[in-house]
Amino acid sequence: MPGTANSDAREHRFANATALTEALALDIAGVLQEGLAAGRGASLAVPGGRTPIALFERLAAAELDWDDVWVTLTDERWVDATSPASNEKLVRDHLLRGLAAAANFVGLKSPAAQAQSATHATWSRVAELPRPFDLMLLGMGDDGHVASLFPDSPGLAAALDVTQPPGCVAMTAPVAPRERMSLNLRALLDSRRIAVLIVGDAKWATYERACKRGPAVDMPVRALLQQQNVPVSVYWAP
Repeated sequence: MPGTANSDAREHRFANATALTEALALDIAGVLQEGLAAGRGASLAVPGGRTPIALFERLAAAELDWDDVWVTLTDERWVDATSPASNEKLVRDHLLRGLAAAANFVGLKSPAAQAQSATHATWSRVAELPRPFDLMLLGMGDDGHVASLFPDSPGLAAALDVTQPPGCVAMTAPVAPRERMSLNLRALLDSRRIAVLIVGDAKWATYERACKRGPAVDMPVRALLQQQNVPVSVYWAP
């Protein structure tokens, strides 16, 4: 039976994207500093797409011991890391520069011809990061997908099954490039905190729909909002 929305989810609404970027960058830097201060190293998982570019560029200037910070991706398009469609390329171009160039990066793409054949090897690399992840940063699509967990994608139910161990899963996107590698829900929830970054009125309307009772397979972001174990914060600007 589908659950109800996470009553502990915090909503941070900003007047504009600039204010959102500044606040979220400070929050992320603070979370990473907590991990560093605890002496365990710090880990951050980030999405691709255009929305977080300004955030990445602001975060890259944060004064942290970046050489003890580990960065990975929530999901990846199965394309070469030099492709304009690559999430790894986006992160290298906009986050792993300036002070943050010293951070340790673990990508999801491998030379394997297909994502399906690389899931175990990819997760074995990601699993070496300090875990739980200090912060899991996610975007959200207009269809309610997070990472590359798309409604109607083959294998989605298994990817959302929290009884499965944390890992990587091969998923199919509705648009090209369709072949994707994604963290499964259990891996997304293997985090101290989750932040969902959304911009625009359409995305807010999607989020409000996701807060209503319904199956997570219809809107995968619901799987985050319906659980009570990991704090979720939503950052929004028009």
